[in-house]
Amino acid sequence: MSSRTVVVRTTAGRVAGERSDGLTVFRGVPYAAPPVGPLRFSSPRPPEPWQGVRDATAFAAPSVQGDYLPDSSEDSLYANVWTPDVEGRLPVLVYIHGGGWMLGAGSEPDYDGARTAVHGRMVVVNFNYRLGAFGWGLHEEFTDPRTGAFANWGLQDQAALVRWVRDNAAAFGGDPGNITVAGTSAGGSSTWQLALLPELRGIISRIVPISVKHVWEPASSATPEESREVYEHLARRFGTTVPGLRAVPAAELRDAWDEVYAGSPTERFVQGGREYRGPVVDGRWMRGYDHALSTPRIPMMPIYCRTEGSFFTTGPGYPYTGPHPADDAGLRAAVREVLEKGAVKVTDEQVDDCIAHYRRASEAEGLPRDPVSVWTQVWGDGLFRYQIVRLAERHARERDAVASPQFLMEFAHPLKPPYAGTTPHEAVAKFLFGTFTLPVNAPAYGDGPLERRISDTLIDLVASFARGGPRAACTRPPGRCSPRTGPP
Repeated sequence: MSSRTVVVRTTAGRVAGERSDGLTVFRGVPYAAPPVGPLRFSSPRPPEPWQGVRDATAFAAPSVQGDYLPDSSEDSLYANVWTPDVEGRLPVLVYIHGGGWMLGAGSEPDYDGARTAVHGRMVVVNFNYRLGAFGWGLHEEFTDPRTGAFANWGLQDQAALVRWVRDNAAAFGGDPGNITVAGTSAGGSSTWQLALLPELRGIISRIVPISVKHVWEPASSATPEESREVYEHLARRFGTTVPGLRAVPAAELRDAWDEVYAGSPTERFVQGGREYRGPVVDGRWMRGYDHALSTPRIPMMPIYCRTEGSFFTTGPGYPYTGPHPADDAGLRAAVREVLEKGAVKVTDEQVDDCIAHYRRASEAEGLPRDPVSVWTQVWGDGLFRYQIVRLAERHARERDAVASPQFLMEFAHPLKPPYAGTTPHEAVAKFLFGTFTLPVNAPAYGDGPLERRISDTLIDLVASFARGGPRAACTRPPGRCSPRTGPP
């Protein structure tokens, strides 16, 4: 079917997208001004208005990162929109990509919103935000004179995007009063933090946090003092001041930041940010770590994968660089390394207790007890699943949980080797977007009738939730979706 051009008017000007097969797609639509030059380490500014019609048929560059995605750039604050009907008033699903706050982009093929928009009858939006040294840190010498903010520029970008969606949803056929925010891993964490921001209250209707990497120190955040120390270290390295880092070439600053956090976390001059460098508690954008704050007071549908850790230990996309543990000595070393991602000091007794506990639990549940399987479970629980489940349990105990219902889902579709029949971190996105069919994904994720049914059912669940029907979507206790509407 041939495509045709569709033009809509945003708050900054008109954009032209492409329509074919019942779907209109807009790519590379600016939601904020390029954060370059004096705007590096500043709060996002609105996009500069333009005259005429801006072409919106090509993705923008990813935000500055390492080699994961080529041709990255600081000029990256752009959104992508998939809509079935620009004249409609459909629910809006905003998706925040993951990548440990240091890599990724909305343009990645895994996050193509076409299938979700058409099957779910939703407007789907994804986007880029600042990463690494440019997005996640804190120093008062970066204080923005307009906003007073001096930290967490990536989170500020995400908040700006949500406001942009509210202001522009109607132009793309979306309902500005019905915005659901979803995301995976670091992006799932962001759904949580955004839902706690007072200025977004009433804009975000509900959230779908997927495989959340909850923020806590030292595993996924640094203390404010350590973040200051890192920027001051970088300033000395480049022979400038902290504000002078705005003039350092982006690639050089990125590489220097990465060097600070390279190697074993036990050998760095900072204790925090041991596995990821996410939001830093600044009292404004991040008021505290997730476990120390109340859960968001809006409907939530958290999703986690059965074996989150297999993405890191046996997966081909982000493999563990060292040898897999083959015996008890190797398992102890591997488990110690995992525990050291979340604790400054780890004792031999703690390592042995952890292994013994997981082996007992695996035996009771009929799960494998070999070194790689135990190590995988420790990794996935320690960095992901444990806090997801515990925060859901805490929310269920709180008095106002009925007013802000939460529906916890375990995603358990087993994958093929090299994932050893497990369900790894990042598996959900392939089915939420129907991109399990991509040639790079299909050999492990499958591409048959069962996979299509799982994908359709997951999209249906999220679409039902986005329409305000969580009670219809899940009718059993947390973690057990109704067989009528839950995943097969």
